Amino acid sequence: MGAKMRLQHKGLALGRWNQMPFLEQMANIGSEISRSLNWLKKGNNEYSQKAVCRALELIDMTLASVKTFPRYKEIARVREAIVDYFYGKNEFSSTEVLWRKYFDHFNYAARRNH
Repeated sequence: MGAKMRLQHKGLALGRWNQMPFLEQMANIGSEISRSLNWLKKGNNEYSQKAVCRALELIDMTLASVKTFPRYKEIARVREAIVDYFYGKNEFSSTEVLWRKYFDHFNYAARRNH
């Protein structure tokens, strides 16, 4: 991921993302992580990596819009753990099941609020 990385979510980056409730933001991030995990299971590393990049882009937009330190800290830690899981040595001992459970809570809450 270089400095000239192309935005995948241009419409969201132009401000729509900041207008979304936090739960929806996290549910969208979770969807990209779920896609990545699904592609990994199918043995398609290229598509898996693309989904992780999209998730990281959404996380970065969330970090830029967060207004409270506890929420910022949580999102930053999630970003760190995702990078560790998909690109690092998995020092946090994350698992596919853990990631799905973590983001499923946001999906459920976001759907409930609609």
